[in-house]
Amino acid sequence: MFKGYKAYVDEDKCRKCGFCDSNFRCYSNPRCSGCLACYFACPYEARRIVEKELSEEVKIFINEVELQVPKEITVAKALELIGFKFEEPGSKGVSLACKIGGCWACMVLINGEPERSCITSVEEGMKIETNVNSIVPRRIVHGPQPHKVGGKATPWIEVNGLRYIEAAIWVAGCNLRCPQCQNYHITYDNTSLALTSEEAAKELTWCSRVYGTKGLAISGGEPTLNRAWLIEFFKHLKKLNQDKSIRLHLDSNGTLLTPDYIDELVEVGCNNIGVEPKSLRLDTYIEITGVRDRELATRYLETSWNALKYLVEKYEDKVYLGVGIAYNGAWMSLEEVVEIGDRICSIDPSVQVTVLDYFPAFRRKNIRRPFYEEMFSVKNLLESRGLNNVVVQTSMGHITPSKSKDRSHKDY
Repeated sequence: MFKGYKAYVDEDKCRKCGFCDSNFRCYSNPRCSGCLACYFACPYEARRIVEKELSEEVKIFINEVELQVPKEITVAKALELIGFKFEEPGSKGVSLACKIGGCWACMVLINGEPERSCITSVEEGMKIETNVNSIVPRRIVHGPQPHKVGGKATPWIEVNGLRYIEAAIWVAGCNLRCPQCQNYHITYDNTSLALTSEEAAKELTWCSRVYGTKGLAISGGEPTLNRAWLIEFFKHLKKLNQDKSIRLHLDSNGTLLTPDYIDELVEVGCNNIGVEPKSLRLDTYIEITGVRDRELATRYLETSWNALKYLVEKYEDKVYLGVGIAYNGAWMSLEEVVEIGDRICSIDPSVQVTVLDYFPAFRRKNIRRPFYEEMFSVKNLLESRGLNNVVVQTSMGHITPSKSKDRSHKDY
């Protein structure tokens, strides 16, 4: 007897907000396949999970081999049951990177069509093929839209609040479960049209030319989850934008940015990278990201900080780098702010540091947005540790560095 999971609606918590009818929908109706995507995506935590015994089976074909598998499971679970090894998130192979249907890194062929294995239920007679090397990667994309401020690594000296400085797209899917996710309507979108990397690059380039922006950016969600798609995206973007003054900008949480991944991104044209380790202390990181597995959280946190160090040491003259910190007094003390300042200063005191004033969104609606004066104090603390380029986001706009040794005049 195989044990699986079933999610059901907790009517006492459901607010009828409509999220599961717009950005997100269940791909296992009428029977729950236990993918748990709705559990992670519901803004009001109105989903409950129960364990269930699965006795019924269906016949499916995996790579032309006939198999019997439990009826109410996902294609991904069926593949795992027969010994298929998903690759680690951030690799170029098939991986369970987001598990909510946005990133498309788990794509396989189902009845001859590309589809996501993480949220698709098995059905009687279904034909699944795992060799997708010849299939063009795709991903759910929002935008493009012009921006007057940009992201974590947008050189602050370009921002004057009067003109658009960046064209941006946002991709669905994330490996973190931040309870205050401020882009949750994008992160948990599993319904919008998935684009190829070439289609996304063309749309972003069109937006950039219409609004005359120097920067072309991709954010999320988490862009690095679908590596094959992202590498091809920057290849196409570089081909379409060969002016050396153009910034091809990646905003990332840094959790998957290993040295080999960074090398490949720079090689295909990415010259502007924002990395957001969010915090320094592990408990703070867990509080911010919702990653409860301490071993995994440790790896993510260390990878993001190591990515910053590697980018400075190897690509200081090729990549404009920005560091993102997720500040709110609900989870971060001023003592940790000082520690963060010391850590960044030991890597490079001139790197741009952007402190984001995290405010109520998604599930964490009980926290207040940090006051302007509070963010100004955070800025002063970081500058007191020797950092030269500290930018803080506030409810009244961005506060730019008091002292600066800016590197944004270089052509990256």
